[in-house]
Amino acid sequence: MATARPALHEGAPTPGVFTRRDHHGDSVLDADAVIVGSGAGGATMAAELAEAGFDVVVLEEGSYYQTRDFTADNSAMARQLYRDGGATAALGDPPIFYQEGRAVGGSTVINGGMSWRTPDKILARWERELGLAGIARDLEPYFARVERRIHVATMDRDVIGTDNLLLKKGADAKGWKVIDNLRNQVHCAGSNRCAFGCPTGAKQSALVSYIPRALHYGARVYADVRVDRITRHGKRATGVVGTVKGTRHRITVRARLVVAACGAIHTPALLVRSGFRSPSGQLGHNLSMHPNVKVVAIFDEPITGWKGTHQAFQVREFQDEGLLFAAVNLPPSILAMSFPQRGAALGELMDQYEHMVTAGMLCEDTTTGRVRTIDGKPQAFYQLADADAANLKRGVVLLSELLFAAGARRILLPFHGARDLYSPDDARRLLDQPIPTKGWEVVTVHMMGTARMGPDRTAAVTSPFGVVHDADRLMVADASLFPTPIGVNPMETIMALATRGAGHAIDNAARLLS
Repeated sequence: MATARPALHEGAPTPGVFTRRDHHGDSVLDADAVIVGSGAGGATMAAELAEAGFDVVVLEEGSYYQTRDFTADNSAMARQLYRDGGATAALGDPPIFYQEGRAVGGSTVINGGMSWRTPDKILARWERELGLAGIARDLEPYFARVERRIHVATMDRDVIGTDNLLLKKGADAKGWKVIDNLRNQVHCAGSNRCAFGCPTGAKQSALVSYIPRALHYGARVYADVRVDRITRHGKRATGVVGTVKGTRHRITVRARLVVAACGAIHTPALLVRSGFRSPSGQLGHNLSMHPNVKVVAIFDEPITGWKGTHQAFQVREFQDEGLLFAAVNLPPSILAMSFPQRGAALGELMDQYEHMVTAGMLCEDTTTGRVRTIDGKPQAFYQLADADAANLKRGVVLLSELLFAAGARRILLPFHGARDLYSPDDARRLLDQPIPTKGWEVVTVHMMGTARMGPDRTAAVTSPFGVVHDADRLMVADASLFPTPIGVNPMETIMALATRGAGHAIDNAARLLS
């Protein structure tokens, strides 16, 4: 039986971190808790349990990168940090492309760092409609704990770029509510590379916050390990079995507590292929996605979009109607792929890159999709609701009006075949034009709800603390717990729920560790 050695990198090794280079045969490990996934939920759970004295093993399918590994090579970063290079789609009309991080730190490594508590109206709905009595009160101290851990703050003013200043200028001109964004960062340098790994370490992703804390308290992190299934004895989870990437080496972890923290797409698939079923019949159902569309505005003035912070502001004027607006710079290679132009026409358009502002919106969806497990692998299905399509279309009109108010001279749309806009009147005329959704470019990074929590085992997959109903010593700690979409960036909610779930496990340690 082989024993893994700590990972070796160009610099000093990171104690407690193991990669595929450290495996030379099959391995068997013992732990109090094994956590599958190292993102917002998994890393938080690992740190909290390790600090309480649990012997914790974290298994991560992606590789281990450090801050020094994040470069300006966008193609390489997309291949290394995103599952399937960021090109996975939920099938529907239109297909919705979604992005998941696949690295130690999970999607927190490649998100924008927006850190918002679950809105009060959402928590009130969870209490009123879903039986989660007292959830708002219960979560308050966990939000506060998370915010201290990841240093939630507004941006230093000197690193706010022109693109975000123009977004605010347009909102102010329209008289719309615009607020400073809260992000998990410490004096961001403004390199606008959040989506490709922060090159300075200022963004307090799980990679540089919760993972180091977990390691400090003795947790072990195994990167490059795909977990094939959860082992079980009857309804009791007993550990996991996985495969080291690029090898045939097996890694078996025997544990008293198993935590699935693979995200809303992969957690239900892991549970299904491991033989767990929910008496509610809801495992894999209730997939929410916060569908997003973007517009690209061209200004006369230079923008220098790479210079400045990612999403320094959010326009909240239409939050009660399910829409948030923000400016999000995209590198030229990624942006060019989204344009319909080819050849010389694309070259002429990209010559104006220095003058482009990319802005988008989050839509709080009113429908849900489903994750099916096919041959052991997850496939998401999601049909954009007519009401949400109408809301997104209205959002494009409103966002275009804002950008024209900020001085834009031309706006490119996310609708195939739609003409570019050159005035606010052009934008308003969109409302009367039928634009088939099959030609829309829709994306998301917010997948939620496929193992939703609730006290009723006939209606929910897990308890309010993430304990899987009708199973023993099995928990979930990721966005699949959300009973509904939340209308804001989900990272802080995931972390707060994971902290709360860890507290529940700690309070029940005597039973779990017996």
